[in-house]
Amino acid sequence: MPPKRDLNKVGTEQSDFPILCETCLGENPYVRMSKQEYGKECKICVRPFTVFRWNPGSGARFKKTEICTTCAKIKNVCQTCLLDLEYGLPTQVRDAALGRINTAPTSDINKQFYTQVMEQQMANTSSGMMADTHDAQLASSAAKEMLKEMARKDPHYKRNRPHICSFFLKGDCKRGNECPFRHEIPAENGLEKQNLQDRYYGRNDPVAKKILRDNAESKGLTPPEDKSVTTLIFLTLPVCGEPDVRSSLMSACPFIQAKQIKTITTVAASHCAFVIFQDRATAERVADSLTAQGGIEVLGKRGKVVWGRPRPAKKAITASATATAVSA
Repeated sequence: MPPKRDLNKVGTEQSDFPILCETCLGENPYVRMSKQEYGKECKICVRPFTVFRWNPGSGARFKKTEICTTCAKIKNVCQTCLLDLEYGLPTQVRDAALGRINTAPTSDINKQFYTQVMEQQMANTSSGMMADTHDAQLASSAAKEMLKEMARKDPHYKRNRPHICSFFLKGDCKRGNECPFRHEIPAENGLEKQNLQDRYYGRNDPVAKKILRDNAESKGLTPPEDKSVTTLIFLTLPVCGEPDVRSSLMSACPFIQAKQIKTITTVAASHCAFVIFQDRATAERVADSLTAQGGIEVLGKRGKVVWGRPRPAKKAITASATATAVSA
């Protein structure tokens, strides 16, 4: 057995096979791949890694791996599309449902050291996938079922289509039908600008936001238009106190800190609790996570989560009362 390498001297990665989802691999069962060692830098840990390139099928564009196998194993994602291998969903959706915390550093040097440490840990485990073990420990059955409902059942080979021709958009493409790119006007739906690092780390991913928004609307948890509303209401709770609700909330959403929760008020007669957060962004993130988990579990009973209502403006109340008095 060769001796372990010094973490401070490891700056590259080699691999024999890529980690790909069924969609990126393509519908053709016979795929020929080209392999180039140290072909490019990983888009996440910026280490040179082995790049694989292939054609997933007839009429599709050539695809290649974008991140190294170590980064893919850490998050359990495809090396090309960076979607979760089990559910085919963005990591932001999966992490919201499973209540996972992003502990990866942001600076390039720290990211390299973090990746190398995780690589050593995976070498000492039997599974090799860090995210699978973590999910098995944290995920509830309700969260897993919710992810299965949101997941696409069949491969989405439409993602392998050629890119849109930039010359066609400018009205200057002279290839016509021989152009290998698509001649169509892109739909402006807010999903055009996607960043690989945002998708990998699960932050500001427009596709994930759309999935979470559609799921919230289907569950009747559409965020109110009034941005001043930062209150979530937990319904159908058992007889409990403020510490029980706080403990369950921190356990279901470990990404929030205690100081981000402004107040928690329980109403025993109505079996509900009012949770006010310091800012709207935190409230929306908690709402997305709890919706993906199918509610919040307090003392063994699962409760429903809804948004609070905006308070009516005092001036409007005064004006309404004055108009009523004058008319009388």
